[in-house]
Amino acid sequence: MEHHPVPTTVLWDIDGTLVRNATSPGNLYHLALERAVGRDLPQLVGHQHGRTDAGIIAEHVRAHDLDDGVVSAVSDHLRDLSEERHRAGDHRTPAPGARDLVARFAEIGWRNGLLTGNSAYRARVKLLGAGFDVDAFDWDHSYFGDEEVERAGVTARAAAALAGTRAVIVGDTPRDGEAADAVGIPFLAVATGVYDVDALRHTNAVVVARDCVTDASLIEDAIAALPPLRPVA
Repeated sequence: MEHHPVPTTVLWDIDGTLVRNATSPGNLYHLALERAVGRDLPQLVGHQHGRTDAGIIAEHVRAHDLDDGVVSAVSDHLRDLSEERHRAGDHRTPAPGARDLVARFAEIGWRNGLLTGNSAYRARVKLLGAGFDVDAFDWDHSYFGDEEVERAGVTARAAAALAGTRAVIVGDTPRDGEAADAVGIPFLAVATGVYDVDALRHTNAVVVARDCVTDASLIEDAIAALPPLRPVA
C-alpha cells in the first residue's frame, strides 16, 4: 500500500513576520477613513499590531462615532492607498531570511500559505514590494482578515480547512499566538516585529525564533516535529 505523507502548511503572517513593519508617515487606515468621509479627522487610534484590517477599520470608525455604513468605503480607500504607495515605490523590506526560508520550505514540499489580517490584494502588494516570489505561496491555502473583525475568525477558517494535516502559524505578535490557540493550531513566534524574544516567550509558541536566519534550522525542525491537526469538533 502506497504511503502518502501528511501535507504540511506553513501559515505565514505578513507584517512584522515576512516583511518589516511600515515606517512610512501616516496611518493608512486613518487616511482611508478621511477619504471616506471627505474631511480631516483627528487621529484617535494608534497602530494595532496583530489586528485584522476589518477590526482596525471598525475601531477607527467607532472611535469617531461614525455609522458602520462607512466601513465598506474605508476598505475600498485602503486598497487604493496601498496601490498608490506601491506604485510610488514605497515598498516594504523583507524580514531577515524570510525569502530564503519560504523558498526552502517550497523546495522540501511544504505549502507556504498566508494567514494575515490583510486582504489578499494588500498581501500581494506588500509581498511583491518586498521582493518575494508571490508564486511561492499557495493562495488556495491562505486566509485573510479583510472581512473578519477578530483574528480568531481567520484562524478558525484555516483550522476547518486543514484538519487532519500538519499546519503551523508563524507570526510576530502575541495576538497571532492567541488566535492560533483559540482553534488548536500550533504557533511559532519570530521576533522580527515590535515584540522581542522575551515578550513572545509569554505565548504558547512551540518555538520563539530570533529571526529566519539565525534560527532557520530551529524553525524547520520544530515544524517537522509537529503532529497533524485534530479534526474540528
